[in-house]
Amino acid sequence: MFRRILIALVLVLVTSSALARELLVTIDLSEQSMSVRVDGVTEHRWAVSTGRKGYPTPRGTFRPLRMYRSYFSIKYDNAPMPHAIFFHRGYAIHGTTEIKSLGRPASHGCVRLHPSNAALLYSLVKQAGTANTVIRIRN
Repeated sequence: MFRRILIALVLVLVTSSALARELLVTIDLSEQSMSVRVDGVTEHRWAVSTGRKGYPTPRGTFRPLRMYRSYFSIKYDNAPMPHAIFFHRGYAIHGTTEIKSLGRPASHGCVRLHPSNAALLYSLVKQAGTANTVIRIRN
């Protein structure tokens, strides 16, 4: 009986660690781009919009704090923030309807993505888990 429990426990641990993924999201402010590495392999590179003059995007290394499939900004006139991944205070990575602005600073400090890319990133973070996701923002 003990042997069966031990074997079952080992199988659960092996299976769960095989499913765990490491996700590294790097935002380059000077290039206005985001790269997404899954288990050490760059799988995506997208244009973003970060904070415009007077509204800096925070730099540093963060983990997702909370996530919302559908969110509306309380501070900025209920502006839609689909697939929002909050990483520091009120700052988030989220989809935008202002896709013409992608590739240049245009936000109030958040990191804006094309809506389809925001949905994909949201899904990747959900799969990996917030504990296995790192968000790095640099110049």
